[in-house]
Amino acid sequence: MMRTHFSKDLKPGPVKIAGWVSEKRALGSILFLVLRDHTGLIQVTAKKDRTDAAMFSLFEGLKKETVIAVEGEAVSNKNAPGGIEVLPADMKIIAEAEELPIDMSPQIKTNLDKRLDFRSVDLRRPENQAVFKIQSLLMQEIQLFLKEKGFLQIFTPCLLGVPSEGGSEVFSVVYFDKEAFLRQDPQLHRQLTIAGGFEKIYDIGPAWRAELSHTTRHLTEHRVCAAEMAFIDDEHDIIKLEEEMVIYALKKLVKDARDELKLLNVSIDIPDKFPVLEFPKLYDILDELGEKYEKGKSSYGTEGERLLGEWVKKKYNSDFFFVNRFPFAEKPFYVMRVDDDPTWARSTDLVYRGVELSSGGQREHRYEKIMGQAKEKGMKPESVKWFADFFKYGVPPHGGFALGIERLTMQLLGLKNVREAVLFPRDVNRLVP
Repeated sequence: MMRTHFSKDLKPGPVKIAGWVSEKRALGSILFLVLRDHTGLIQVTAKKDRTDAAMFSLFEGLKKETVIAVEGEAVSNKNAPGGIEVLPADMKIIAEAEELPIDMSPQIKTNLDKRLDFRSVDLRRPENQAVFKIQSLLMQEIQLFLKEKGFLQIFTPCLLGVPSEGGSEVFSVVYFDKEAFLRQDPQLHRQLTIAGGFEKIYDIGPAWRAELSHTTRHLTEHRVCAAEMAFIDDEHDIIKLEEEMVIYALKKLVKDARDELKLLNVSIDIPDKFPVLEFPKLYDILDELGEKYEKGKSSYGTEGERLLGEWVKKKYNSDFFFVNRFPFAEKPFYVMRVDDDPTWARSTDLVYRGVELSSGGQREHRYEKIMGQAKEKGMKPESVKWFADFFKYGVPPHGGFALGIERLTMQLLGLKNVREAVLFPRDVNRLVP
């Protein structure tokens, strides 16, 4: 192997290390090199009177981001990263770097669009790597919670023969001699899996929205963690499940990602309980905030969402809250309505720091209701037959949610743009790299 130690497990003694040249500076006859691997930074100190002249010359000529391997002696040095430095006996250049196309300093001056054009270089910044280490840990914690609760991981299709929600915000693709569609949400196939007798399931994967949106929180391709559960009483069982999952994951995250959160200067407040705001009473709060909407026809927009976030923070000291019982007029055909007041749907959103993270709630499990609601939404019966027919054969009450992974990452870390929470984002204008 090219290395015997990574930055995180370096200790005094003979070592082989490898990585990228992150920094280089000369101080008289001493040359300090900072080598970066995926676990952190290593200081390599070359002293002119102790280093072979040819090798010292190689060190002097190294460009930033050149990949090298160093063999030498690790010794204690309280001023070095991790309290250890390496005194080199041998060095090999593995891959020499050209002049960098973007600024990689901590106080970056390059705009986000250009950074995304050179994303693989941009991702080398420790701050960016911390974002995705945190995202990875977060998903591991979420999956651990769901496993402990008895949920089974499943995989649902991304290619559909009909649009999943009957709307226009869908990408069509050529599928042999016919048209197919990229899913907007794994929702309907999760429900069909519940209909197949699987009572607790979750699915992590991509979804697509063909929205001509250029905001800092919209993508055309995003990833969701979606869970579904059967034999529920109502949507409040789903609210409780998601609340427990988020609190569990965040409590573990602040311990497991301590170093990464510190690097990003992020502190996470975790409330014991998330407030639940419900329509139609929510209209009174919106009126107080100067946001007026047609009752029973619409809920609120981006500004209303932000103002509600501020209101909840002041009243409940919580950055998280649920909104429940949205107007059915703006919800898909498969949601369950409140039987004794069908203006409202048993539909929930989780909002965090003024941004919607998830949507969910209770689904309609009665065949006649599904078909009636599809008709009410202007959908042709044949377009939902592939889905609805299975509800003729006995499906229990069920519900779930779909949590946006990138939005959660963005809000947790205070990122200004959701694209910073995606390795290679896809939006209206970006399909490469």
